Amino acid sequence: MIRVSGFSHSALLAVVAFTLLVPCALPAQDTLAVRWNDVLLEAIRVSRLGPPIVARAIGEVHTCGFDAWAAYDDFAVGTQLGATLRRPPAERTPENKQKAFSYGEYRCLLDLFPSQSDFLRARMIDFGFDPDDASTDPAMPQGVGNLAAAAVMGFRHHDGSNQLGDLNPGPYTDYTGYLPVNDPDHINDPNRWQPLRFSDGQGGFVTPGFIAPHWENVVPFSLESASQFRPERPPQHWRSLGYVAQALEIVVMNAKLDDRGKMIAEYWADGPRSELPPGHWTLFAEFVSRRDAHTFDEDVKMFFAVGNAVFDAGIACWETKRFYDSERPITAIRYLFKRRRIPQTVPFEGVKLVKGRDWLPYQPLTFTTPPFPEYTSGHSTFSAAAAEVLKRFTGGDAFGAAVTFPAGSGRLEPGFAPRHDVTLRWATFSEAADEAGISRRLGGIHFLEGDFRGRAMGRKVGCTVWQKAQTYIDGNPPPADSCNCNRRGCPN
Repeated sequence: MIRVSGFSHSALLAVVAFTLLVPCALPAQDTLAVRWNDVLLEAIRVSRLGPPIVARAIGEVHTCGFDAWAAYDDFAVGTQLGATLRRPPAERTPENKQKAFSYGEYRCLLDLFPSQSDFLRARMIDFGFDPDDASTDPAMPQGVGNLAAAAVMGFRHHDGSNQLGDLNPGPYTDYTGYLPVNDPDHINDPNRWQPLRFSDGQGGFVTPGFIAPHWENVVPFSLESASQFRPERPPQHWRSLGYVAQALEIVVMNAKLDDRGKMIAEYWADGPRSELPPGHWTLFAEFVSRRDAHTFDEDVKMFFAVGNAVFDAGIACWETKRFYDSERPITAIRYLFKRRRIPQTVPFEGVKLVKGRDWLPYQPLTFTTPPFPEYTSGHSTFSAAAAEVLKRFTGGDAFGAAVTFPAGSGRLEPGFAPRHDVTLRWATFSEAADEAGISRRLGGIHFLEGDFRGRAMGRKVGCTVWQKAQTYIDGNPPPADSCNCNRRGCPN
């Protein structure tokens, strides 16, 4: 027997009914790990950080929680302090586990989102803990949580992310001297990324720069190097007919957008003021927790693995983006067809012929295309990595979730699209990850190669993270290459 349960997704708030199909045997209440993940996602939505920075936050927060929890587990060890915080069997109670975990996550959240301290303190109080208890007594669960978090935060403060702004003024700012080859008005090299000027929604314009071009320097969780799974070069102008073919595919996909295609593009967009693609997959992890009636211990391990999967996916993907510095579809299409008239789906008007130099993807005018290079797709990489971990954690690929868009509930064409109710369903995690990838082609954001190569890279990252996570969860190294993933050998 199946029932439909409401599920909120801020990126589609008030315009779409997000429903997940779940078993009737629901847990009486979400586990504390799920509730802290909700706190983390709300902090992310307010912060407006870029995708790889969000992925790092997810990985770090859930690592702090895991390391604190590990002190009260029979086998698990922390990522920074190992088993040095291990408490005796008599103290390994559910209450102590949850308290230590909460202090670990809370301290990390405060460190990452200091401007949201009032919100975070309120949630700590809601969960029944004292936000001012800064004890470092390892005999107390709050002390364990604070110590575990301090160790992880101390390491991450100097991991190459520039969180503290000590490598260049401003948190997470670039310190490598990246400069774009193109500018908003000139395409000097059609193979390279072009910053774009678009509406700020208030009558003005903004021209965002490349978000986090230094991210290849961030220390990963499991990868041997940021370039470990870097794919081959994408199609190049003047060297391959593939360059023109990939641009034409996006023009055709845009011109053939139907209700379902539009809602796929919108649902997975995860743009500003949302939890972004990395956070989206922790929402799916929450669904798995409810579906499978997880215990708190199970959720601690699941969020630890999923969090670090999206974290490492962000590093691998951004290294590739920086290395190839490749053009977005909007740049290639405007360059190739600037003097021709080509079809475009125009919001509220349908398919129209427009000058190539004026072509626009199916995106809001306030966020025409993300401010960083195309190859590879972040959506594809994040999604495939998280899906790989969820498959391994649950022992199979079955997912069983769905989202419904009522007629007229679209964000880009409210009252106009979709013309009829549209329901997206994902029988498997792999199916959801694949749809996340294709959504960016439907939305005019990525090419086919950027999507497919991102999916392949994400699966390899997820495999590697899963293997590394087991060393901490089990407290012992797993058999060599237990997930059949050598340096470049995970199945595509």
